Amino acid sequence: MRITVHLDTFNCSEPSTYAILWLDTHARKWSREGHAGIDLPEWGRYSCASGNTRIAGQHGGASQCVLEGLDLSASAGPFEGESGRALWHPCAPHAAVQGQWHVQCIDETVEPPESSVFADDEFVPDNPFGLT
Repeated sequence: MRITVHLDTFNCSEPSTYAILWLDTHARKWSREGHAGIDLPEWGRYSCASGNTRIAGQHGGASQCVLEGLDLSASAGPFEGESGRALWHPCAPHAAVQGQWHVQCIDETVEPPESSVFADDEFVPDNPFGLT
């Protein structure tokens, strides 16, 4: 499943700050599809804990952003239009900048993407030999 999440309405000097993230639930990775005023890497990994999704860089480490209430590990899964608070961490020692996230689109196809932005991407289908 691929989920498009829009981050915006951050409390910062640039009012049009936003980012659009594409979350791949199979690979547990994300990519930045568009942005302005928010400095996130092109892609990275995410983790889910305590009902939140933590967006980190390519090699893990500290969270770049926390999407509160977006629980990608829940059996019910997210739904289009779902929203919550986003905490962006632009500078490690400073407090997080608050904004909002909302799910724009959910693509439930199981086909691998035509091209991938993930440098270390190795797609392995659930049934690589087509056995039934």
